[in-house]
Amino acid sequence: IRDRSKDELKDVCKNVRVFARVSPENKVMIVKAFQALGNICAMTGDGVNDAPSLKAADIGIAMGITGTDVAKGAADMVLTDDNFASIEKAVEEGRGIYSNIRKTVFFLLGSNIAEVFAMFLLICIGLPAPLIAIHLLWVNLITDSLPAIALGMQPKDPNCMNEKPRNPKEGIFAHGGIGLTVGYGAVITVAVLLAYFSCGWLNGAYSFAEIKSLYSANPDILHQAQTMAFTTLAFCELFHMVGMSNVKRSFVHVFKDKNLMMLVAFVAGIVLQLFVVETPGVSAVFSTFNLSGIEWLITACLSILPLLIHELIVFITWIKNKRSTD
Repeated sequence: IRDRSKDELKDVCKNVRVFARVSPENKVMIVKAFQALGNICAMTGDGVNDAPSLKAADIGIAMGITGTDVAKGAADMVLTDDNFASIEKAVEEGRGIYSNIRKTVFFLLGSNIAEVFAMFLLICIGLPAPLIAIHLLWVNLITDSLPAIALGMQPKDPNCMNEKPRNPKEGIFAHGGIGLTVGYGAVITVAVLLAYFSCGWLNGAYSFAEIKSLYSANPDILHQAQTMAFTTLAFCELFHMVGMSNVKRSFVHVFKDKNLMMLVAFVAGIVLQLFVVETPGVSAVFSTFNLSGIEWLITACLSILPLLIHELIVFITWIKNKRSTD
């Protein structure tokens, strides 16, 4: 090893899996060769002579029982049970945690983008806001918080260890994260706007001018439109949560993962939203009106739009993968 150049050692590391009788200096060279090949390198050790390579690796792992104090001091992590299987479990757990963090961030940002876009677009064209302050507060407290907690508690993907290590230099929005966030934010925005305008369409107003005149002249119809937009936004976020649980697989797998918090968040969100819309007294506080059957039907159809888009993307991806393997 000592007589080889860096390029020669990199070629050796591409094919060789076992190195014997290596010096502390050789260990450092091997670690750097693997890193030069673009690999994330972990080094385990217990002796004083392992300290330089433990320090050079991306993550140094010292033995907690048999390891020396020098090795423990140089390492990034100490393995308390000296069991190599614990390393694999730790990597698996870390990947699951990181994946759940990404899901939660994408969900929250996508939902909040929808709120901002819907408010901004309607105000810009001179129409009354689709949501009032208490609606936004309710959505942020209930239909944002509970789904975010559920996504954070999502069981780790059983196939997560089949994925390549993540580049530590890449951001959380790598691999399509921005498109995913903005895309679903736009889908929810469209659903909210359609719910808001559909109330005007049901009352015979079809153009922007007619809807603006109708909503300005009749506060009850405006509140009806705001109730539809508010309810659609709340339900959209719940269905968006179900889709975000696994962006690569159909939502039917959500129920197989046995994430009780996901079910609790979904059912509680539906029940609480029905409570603030249909309960006398409470609806007055939230400035909501009881919705008719056709209005509930429109709201339900629009609310499921994020999940339908998710299923369509999963299906298209499955077709592409199947064709590439055939």
